[in-house]
Amino acid sequence: MAKELVINTTSQETRVALLENGHIAELYIERARERGIVGNIYKGRVIRVLPGMQAAFVDIGLEKAAFLYVADVFDEVEAVEHFIDGGNQGPPVAGEDGDIEDRTLPPIEDLLQEGQEILVQIAKEPLGTKGARITSHISLPGRNLVYMPTVDHVGISRRIESEEEKDRLRAAVEQIRPAGSGFIVRTAAEGKSEEDLQVDMEFLLNLWQDVARRKDGSGAPSLIHSELDVICKVVRDILTEDVRRIVVDSRDEYAKIERFIGTFMPKLKYSMELYEDEEPIFDAFGLEVEIARALGRKVWLKSGGYIIIEQTEALTAIDVNTGRYVGKHNLEDTILKTNLEAVKEIAFQLRLRNIGGLIIIDFIDMEKEPHREKVHAALLEALKSDKSKSNILKISELGLVEMTRQRVRESIGRTLCEACPYCEGKGYIKSRATLAYEIFRELRREMNELAAPRITLVVHPDVAAILYDEERHGIEELEERFGKQITITARPVFHQEQYEILPG
Repeated sequence: MAKELVINTTSQETRVALLENGHIAELYIERARERGIVGNIYKGRVIRVLPGMQAAFVDIGLEKAAFLYVADVFDEVEAVEHFIDGGNQGPPVAGEDGDIEDRTLPPIEDLLQEGQEILVQIAKEPLGTKGARITSHISLPGRNLVYMPTVDHVGISRRIESEEEKDRLRAAVEQIRPAGSGFIVRTAAEGKSEEDLQVDMEFLLNLWQDVARRKDGSGAPSLIHSELDVICKVVRDILTEDVRRIVVDSRDEYAKIERFIGTFMPKLKYSMELYEDEEPIFDAFGLEVEIARALGRKVWLKSGGYIIIEQTEALTAIDVNTGRYVGKHNLEDTILKTNLEAVKEIAFQLRLRNIGGLIIIDFIDMEKEPHREKVHAALLEALKSDKSKSNILKISELGLVEMTRQRVRESIGRTLCEACPYCEGKGYIKSRATLAYEIFRELRREMNELAAPRITLVVHPDVAAILYDEERHGIEELEERFGKQITITARPVFHQEQYEILPG
């Protein structure tokens, strides 16, 4: 399968798209004002211990207190073993996806006391109204290894299938690791030499020494270590031999990626291109249309059927319908074909939209047991390429599938949209920041075509406010680049997503 990384970066926002056969499979978005915190290490202070929940709230300096479960404090090796490169964006969280058996753990009040200072790492971003999920099992991911300084253990990625290769890698790491240190061998390490592992290990050990020094010299709460930015993180975790090229539209990011790969992956063969055309890079690759499609609740299938995707606070419901598809033979065959086609689209949409948590899929009812088994097997197969771990139950007699998918960051819908003031939160519209960046992209397209020395931008007052304030530097950059003055006019009668670009 042909894979590419397409990177669009501005001073306000960075977007990284993983393409498979020319279509977006995964999309990562990071904004300068809203940079992700998964993987960050903090020195925090326990502010409340809850024996009834076997958890504690920890002040790490964020707006909301972080949540720490007892198993994420106790030195639990199986929780570490569970973090075996299944696409994890952050450190292991005990009990993730319900795979780790419950066992007798020390009471939380025996491990933590209010006012105690503790070193923790972000395992999950704050989601909705919830604070960040944290763990004391610190992990520092490299290209081939993940260093676990709190655990004396060596684990191997479950995605490495060869038992002989697993044994070779385990022996190599056991040979070179310092006594008492823990490492997870990542999937990318398959086929790598002991020298490659040694280089990765030395870097991670030095990084941990730096973290330890910062911890000793800092008060609580404070940030001790920041995870890589989204570009370097994606390159580190996704760039493998099957990604045939990287296309980036920033000369500075091009140089940074070259340095990063030269440091961490010097033997990797890849092709990198600097995109310098006038047409925006995501437009050139047809990605803006696919992103817009990922925000819709209805997704059409090629046959004429469709799926409906509805997200709530606790779960995501996906409904499969035959729509315009009437089939060619009998009703059972029509239903089976629609469900099988829906399986591929659902797996694609889960990755693209980054939907996690509890997911309920309502397939069209199938009377024949072999048909249900065929659809279930197809769903398992379709999700094999998904790095986020999932747990799928059998299809019920009602045609329902219950599944979970690992979630450590917000979905695309909640990243790009905000609750709609026009419908009291029952739906979503594009956020003001998203509209501002969309307007910047549209201005870049229009500036060369409009001969007038002045441009009038007519927008909703709320969008005008963000363009005058937080995003004013974006307007100034465009004025300087194209040598034209941009006047912003607020029009209260406009819908928030409506805007006009006029000459003069």
